[in-house]
Amino acid sequence: MAALKMAALLLLFTALLLLKSSFVHSQGLQVGFYDSYCPDAEDIVRSTVEQYYDKDATIAPGLLRLHFHDCFVQGCDGSVLISGASSERSAPQNFGLRGFEVIDYAKSQLEAVCPGVVSCADILALAARDAVDLTGGPSWSVPLGRRDGSVSLASGANALPSPADPVSVQRQKFADQGLSDHDLVTLVGAHTIGQTDCQFFSYRLYNFTATGNPDPTISQASLAQLRALCPPNGDPSRRVALDRDTPGAFDVSFFKNVRDGNAVLESDQRLWSDAATQGAVQKYAGNVRGLLGLRFAYEFPKAMVRMGSVAVKTGAQGEIRRRCSRIN
Repeated sequence: MAALKMAALLLLFTALLLLKSSFVHSQGLQVGFYDSYCPDAEDIVRSTVEQYYDKDATIAPGLLRLHFHDCFVQGCDGSVLISGASSERSAPQNFGLRGFEVIDYAKSQLEAVCPGVVSCADILALAARDAVDLTGGPSWSVPLGRRDGSVSLASGANALPSPADPVSVQRQKFADQGLSDHDLVTLVGAHTIGQTDCQFFSYRLYNFTATGNPDPTISQASLAQLRALCPPNGDPSRRVALDRDTPGAFDVSFFKNVRDGNAVLESDQRLWSDAATQGAVQKYAGNVRGLLGLRFAYEFPKAMVRMGSVAVKTGAQGEIRRRCSRIN
């Protein structure tokens, strides 16, 4: 009987692996894509991210956000990295993006050993994974083989979610990328290591919807704390952690903040007011920290792989940029 159970488990495990492989190949991506062409590619990216993270741990959320912003505009093709007066990078929605120097340095290292092989889009995907891992979050195998796009327009940044978006707008923007409500909540969980500027949420503290009162969904404890950090005549660019309990640690406390009215951004707090997204938030927040942490750690990599497969360019599409900040 024990042998039969073990055999059944092995069959199930094999089926899951085949299903995963089928999904990855259907997107034109493959785990271990560079094993034959540039076997040290992932190690080079990891080493670069570690170097920058050791100097400034806040680069981790910057790299994660950079990958997210890339994928939501024309797919995961490295177009957010292109510099220019009218490029994605110049759009107001992308002001404050960080980590370009990390990607550029990793690219220069890769070009030295494997010229014209590793795309900037893949470097971004790997750097985001490594950033999560370094902050105590999960790691995962990243399907690779993306090629770099040659179009980058500031107008495309309108597809990005905004800090003031209601759930209905967030849902549509995620759906436009083929992502579900569950993906929405899971990926927003990356805010557990994120930061934002006072200017993006201070309206909630003093004159919400022109009422002269604060947003009623903010807890009194958070209201006092955030007002102290962002006074009426304070610095609008002051950085504030999106997770008040464990900033810098990739865990589930962000979801507890949303549940308890302690989210900083309006868009995050609104996830608790919608029935579908509230259920996902509650699933992660829960009461048993260890079990819930494991659940989020299991779901987040899957959501990242789905997002990282959005509208990718593969095969003969796109190019492999020599420098990530400009097309060849």
